[in-house]
Amino acid sequence: MSPRRWWFRRTLRFRITVVATGVALLCLLAFTGLAPALIGLVQISAVDQEIEKSPARVLDVSGVPVDGKPPLPLTAQDIRTLKSGQPVLRREGASAHRFRGRVVFTADGSPRLEVHAADLLGYDRANTLGTRWLAVAAVLVAGLVGIATWLSVRSSLRPVERMRVAAGELPHGERLPVPPSRDELQALAEALNALLARRDEASDRLRRFTGDAAHELRSPVASVRAQAEVAVAHPDPDFSIEVLESVVEESIRLSALVDSLLILARADTGKPPGAEAVDLVLEAEAAISRLDTELLVRLNAPPSACLVSATRSEVELVLDNLLRNAARYAFSTITLTLVPVARDVRLLVDDDGHGIPVEHRTKVFDRFYRVDEDRGRRSGGFGLGLALVAHLVRRRGGSVLAAESPAGGARLEIRWPSW
Repeated sequence: MSPRRWWFRRTLRFRITVVATGVALLCLLAFTGLAPALIGLVQISAVDQEIEKSPARVLDVSGVPVDGKPPLPLTAQDIRTLKSGQPVLRREGASAHRFRGRVVFTADGSPRLEVHAADLLGYDRANTLGTRWLAVAAVLVAGLVGIATWLSVRSSLRPVERMRVAAGELPHGERLPVPPSRDELQALAEALNALLARRDEASDRLRRFTGDAAHELRSPVASVRAQAEVAVAHPDPDFSIEVLESVVEESIRLSALVDSLLILARADTGKPPGAEAVDLVLEAEAAISRLDTELLVRLNAPPSACLVSATRSEVELVLDNLLRNAARYAFSTITLTLVPVARDVRLLVDDDGHGIPVEHRTKVFDRFYRVDEDRGRRSGGFGLGLALVAHLVRRRGGSVLAAESPAGGARLEIRWPSW
């Protein structure tokens, strides 16, 4: 296993603790590496504050004592540094000597170098011990940082863990309590509640879809089975052919239903594909040519292109379902009209059938909904075609509407966003 994979397989608490401890230890060790210089600086600074109180030695400008005392351990370069007003540090074994000097003048105007000196006993020993203790302190502090981080992260993640467990055990329709504090936990609770709402919505939609599909499939399957049982019970050749023709008809109906269910199920899943410019005029002409009917189908469209924001497959499905629906109920004529308006393109599909009663116009786009046959519209559909039309158009920001046609039949109006 690679180190990267091993690392990302660890818990979040472990990774945060390791990172925090490692960063703290590196920072403290870097500080420990600077300890000798810092400790020496502190010692020298303390000596410089007291060095003026020590007895001064008097030298001539060449560094020779004129006060009758032994010469100081200073080089010619040290003498020049002291005359410039800068201090000098001389290292001797484990100790060090600090010198500060200034040029003064005697009564007769002769220049003299006045030097103050102080000893830093145990200078190297202090640096070494200080560095060792700082290294030990760095390790201890890093350990404390690790423990504190571990406990802090565990305490911080405990509400998240409780929220996760509660979200997994929540019954249908229930939501997590949202903390009153405006922090990450509140945002997480709101996000989980939104996820639960989408889950419940998808579950409800799947439950309705499964129940409706099972209900719709039951009739053709039962019909095929009953006719097959009749054919087996009455093995007359002529009667069997008649039964087989009915079975074929029901099988075609069943196949169409399964195809519609599959298309609708695919349309329900995932994000829609990216939209493109689709010429509705060309697609309407192609859909009319695909329609197998003896009815008169007319197209009223502007001479220029009507571009809508969709995909070609979506437009084909919408037009084919609208035309098949109109052909199922029209008496003689179907009219398609394309009208560009502002930011939309209106698609009007009119037939001269019995129309859709007012109380059904808001429901015909629901899945598996069909107008009662005694209202004058012939049977044959499954109530999925217009539902698919509504789904494809609405997810592109369009709208669908059922109304009355000027010819007396039904009008289905589609508004598609222009490209």
